[in-house]
Amino acid sequence: LRKLPSASPDYSILQNYIETLLDLPWGKYTVDNKDLVKAREILDEDHSGLDKVKDRIVENLAVMQLTGRISGQILCFVGPPGVGKTSIVRSIAKALNRNFVKMSVGGVKDESEIRGHRKTYVGAMPGRIIYNMMLAKSMNPVFLIDEIDKMASDYRGDPTSALLEVLDPEQNTIFRDHFLEVPFDLSNVLFIATANNIQDIPAPLLDRMEVIELSSYTISEKFSIAKEHLIPKEIERNGLKKEQICFDDDAIMAVIEEYTYEAGVRNLERQFATICRKVAVKVINNPNKNECYRITKEDLKEFLGSHKIIRDEKRKNAEVGVVSGLSYSTVGGGVLSIEVNKVVGSGKILLTGRLGDVMQESAKAALSAVMGLASEYNLDPQMFNKIDIHVHVPEGAVKKDGPSAGSAIATAIYSAVSGKRVDNNLAMTGEITIRGNVLAIGGLKEKLFACVRAGITKVLVPAQNKDDIADLPKEITDNLNIVYVDNLRQVLKEAIID
Repeated sequence: LRKLPSASPDYSILQNYIETLLDLPWGKYTVDNKDLVKAREILDEDHSGLDKVKDRIVENLAVMQLTGRISGQILCFVGPPGVGKTSIVRSIAKALNRNFVKMSVGGVKDESEIRGHRKTYVGAMPGRIIYNMMLAKSMNPVFLIDEIDKMASDYRGDPTSALLEVLDPEQNTIFRDHFLEVPFDLSNVLFIATANNIQDIPAPLLDRMEVIELSSYTISEKFSIAKEHLIPKEIERNGLKKEQICFDDDAIMAVIEEYTYEAGVRNLERQFATICRKVAVKVINNPNKNECYRITKEDLKEFLGSHKIIRDEKRKNAEVGVVSGLSYSTVGGGVLSIEVNKVVGSGKILLTGRLGDVMQESAKAALSAVMGLASEYNLDPQMFNKIDIHVHVPEGAVKKDGPSAGSAIATAIYSAVSGKRVDNNLAMTGEITIRGNVLAIGGLKEKLFACVRAGITKVLVPAQNKDDIADLPKEITDNLNIVYVDNLRQVLKEAIID
């Protein structure tokens, strides 16, 4: 650089390269917090619940103390929006006493975004990994890779493949950025990734990460989060004092149950922000600035308008051909009515209600399973050649898909062809095979919580999911009679009441 004239085009390129090289925190480390009890206190102070995540972080701390180095596994927090994935990572950095950097990779589709450009190109710059290490100012930060399931790829390369080297403990000790062209040690960085949907993470990348699932919050968890975290935060954010506003417990509960329907607490926070803003207007217009505004359940209509959520409710009467199934989405669980009608026809199956490929296959497998049991249940096998089976799932505007509706569709088909009613105080989940076996499903906590919300007390769950019930909160299990089923015969025995 000293030998080059400053007007040379290579001068600025070389200067940029040297400055980047010197800006990196070579050999600079922060001292980790070794007090496990204090670390747990910091995590508990910032977040309610999430015990599995907190335990895992404390375990990491213990291993780091015994071995003197970071454990090789990369953590990946998977869960619906608003459950606190990003904020828990900030708390982890605080608990470990490490610097925190965040890289959002949603929509990144260029491989050079991760690995940088070769410095011979015009406008060359380092990749975002090296750039963020410059911002971290230490060799051992907590590095958050946000929205890892939303990466894309195109003709310029596959950034998910470029991340493989970064997230592999065996390879990242000598990470080579195309711009730097010297090895950089990432082995002391605590990488944590977040994602909404585990299915969208490429398999080779998923193989390098330890997945920790953050499920949706129950009503009691939301209540404690609202009271301890959200409301104090919104009061301060909107310029109010604690003496100027207070919330009744039944008002908080009503906001949770009647104005929000979500897995996390993001929308709940918005509702409290709305109330605080409206109270701020009252405070400004009131000559008595010290007056305390008490928010009761009756006041919510004035502040938030009428109820925004239409709650799922159990069917009023036992009917023929109607079964309550259970659904799972990113906003939590729901109770789904599955309706079946038999009409004169030639043995076809009609499917309506905007069903995806998986549910269409479930319906066909369910029909085959019922036809296989026809003689056992005194149904005429020839009857199926003279009728068409119409399966409909209401709310046609909403796309529905997933492997958990098979047993409910089979029950509804049997009910329709036999003329026998289905218990209205019962919901069920589970995929079915053409031999009538009931298979395990996912999202059990959200689905069972939907039953509690709807007032349904009996639920049929695949026997393969029995171990998952132990992890559920008592708020769910104490209010439900959970019956485990292995096959369609057991399902019909529990569901059919005639």
